[in-house]
Amino acid sequence: MPANDATDKLHFGSYATLSDGNRIPRLGLGVYEMSDQEASRAVTWALQAGYLLEYIYSAEWYYNEQSVGSAISRFLASPGCPISRGDIFYCSKLQSNNGYHATKRSIAESVKKCGLGYIDLYLIHSPYGGRDNRLESWRAIQKAKDQGLVKSIGVSNYAERHIQELLDSNPKYPPAVNQCDLHPFMARLKLVEYCRANSIALECWGPLVRAERFDHPTIKELASKHSATPAQVLIRFSLQRGYITIPKSVSQHRIIENANVFAFELDRADMDHLLDLDEYLVTDWDPIGDPAA
Repeated sequence: MPANDATDKLHFGSYATLSDGNRIPRLGLGVYEMSDQEASRAVTWALQAGYLLEYIYSAEWYYNEQSVGSAISRFLASPGCPISRGDIFYCSKLQSNNGYHATKRSIAESVKKCGLGYIDLYLIHSPYGGRDNRLESWRAIQKAKDQGLVKSIGVSNYAERHIQELLDSNPKYPPAVNQCDLHPFMARLKLVEYCRANSIALECWGPLVRAERFDHPTIKELASKHSATPAQVLIRFSLQRGYITIPKSVSQHRIIENANVFAFELDRADMDHLLDLDEYLVTDWDPIGDPAA
């Protein structure tokens, strides 16, 4: 598992160190299915809330890379801004595995759209496309890392078999991150164990379970116990599991609330109880469980 910051205790601004030596914030903001206007507002609110080492996560497939990047640039250019580009951690993802040259074009376009000079973390969005296209796309991403267009590289929605394919193809460039659907109702214990054994950070793109289990008795019970909201309990669970956690919200109030998870701690019994909720709940899509992928 990536190392935590020096205090090894979760706090506002906590980060992890990836296998390539780069640091990644433990908590960030996702902008999935946000319009340009929604994404611009959400990013601005998150930055105004004082997120340092802010993690903003977009993707080619979300079609809002430009609005996200523009919001970041405007904030950085604002009078008295307390942070610089180096305090922003920006992620994007390759939409489709279409081979080496197509991937090079996609990366160049994503860097251009965000306008931030480089991308801190670039992921393959899914394993779809077949083995040859996956490996050729990965080779293009490796090249982009060598060129400084991206700082860290990884994958999203990859099963063990897909990750092993990359490790076997070129051990010099292991994925630093595997981003997937992880939460108490989708524990993926074997995949988690595999990634940790290979020093691959786990990142959860759906830590709030799309609000589908906010009314679950266990979630409500723990929220009451810790004077927290169901969302805060789920985010805290992800953080304590060592996951990079990127909840999405288009609400200013929720963005601030989602970051306010450091005043309480789930105890061992709480964590065990939450892990017992695993039901392989698919809230969006599941390439990991698709044998055709």
